[in-house]
Amino acid sequence: MIRRPVIGRPGQRVPAREGSDAGSAALELIVLAPLLLALIALVIAAGRVSIAKGSVAAAARDAARQASIALNPYAAQQAGEASARAALQADGLACVPEQVTIDTGEQEGTGFAVQAGTPATVSATVSCTVSLSDLTVPGLPGSHTITATFSSPLDVYRQR
Repeated sequence: MIRRPVIGRPGQRVPAREGSDAGSAALELIVLAPLLLALIALVIAAGRVSIAKGSVAAAARDAARQASIALNPYAAQQAGEASARAALQADGLACVPEQVTIDTGEQEGTGFAVQAGTPATVSATVSCTVSLSDLTVPGLPGSHTITATFSSPLDVYRQR
């Protein structure tokens, strides 16, 4: 049986057809809205972690570079820590707890402990815990710890 559209006069009410989809869009929206919000929250969390990884890697690189141009292990430690903290603060990354470790190689016979003319490196490790607890997505951890390490060579002919 072929159904023909009902054509009415202007102002006349046209009766609804059987099996119409009236109201199904609102129902679909109610079902899909939490899923869409969870997906948006996951994208935000992935963005935060990605930005934090880049910031922590840049802070480790800056810390290692500043430590490598210092004249002694103590100055290298101070310069590396200050540089990493300044880089994280400049990127607007609030790390809890923030850890900066500068390995000047004093104990291992590397780094500042080797004789002049011998290749050596100084490494910096920066750890940062990024908070994700404000996103309130089930299954998402409350925080994520990011760690980056970078090494920078010491000048072979520098007096140590």
